[in-house]
Amino acid sequence: MFVDHTVESAPPAARRSMELTVKRLGYLPAAVARLATSPHLLDGFLKISGLFETSTLDPLAREVLVLTIATRNRCHVCVAMHTATLTRLGADPDLITALRTGKPLADQRLEAIRLFTVDVLATAGAVSPESMRAFLAHGYTPQHALEVVLGIGAYTMSTLANRMIEAPLDPALEPFAWTAADSA
Repeated sequence: MFVDHTVESAPPAARRSMELTVKRLGYLPAAVARLATSPHLLDGFLKISGLFETSTLDPLAREVLVLTIATRNRCHVCVAMHTATLTRLGADPDLITALRTGKPLADQRLEAIRLFTVDVLATAGAVSPESMRAFLAHGYTPQHALEVVLGIGAYTMSTLANRMIEAPLDPALEPFAWTAADSA
């Protein structure tokens, strides 16, 4: 149903985003090839995720948020991609396993962002004062709380779209594939 576009076959409005992705990654991910069907969605995701990458949340905290959303929304491509990112960041393998299986994290600061992300999703943003205090008690700020919303927006868009288009796993991500044991 969704076409695996090349840069040449994609709608003209998607080509620049695709070219930039190829330049950044060295290849065209299958998900991007299919998301190019909607240049607005592709461009919107790349812009909002780029903004999230420049937020004041540290890279590890950002990836905890993303992997929390990816597992919650059962996006196998996103889980593999962000497992690869965490691996490149040198994250503890136990942290990665806990995130992939939905278990509590040993690092209390990272567990605080995981729990806060889950709470923001569960309450549609209407977190309790206790939830906010617990998040802030781990060194996060009100700005970080709003940046959690930014990350949720970006990666909800990505996970839902990737599931809809049935994005296949790229060979580069196969070592990071989400297995049945991970998602049980």
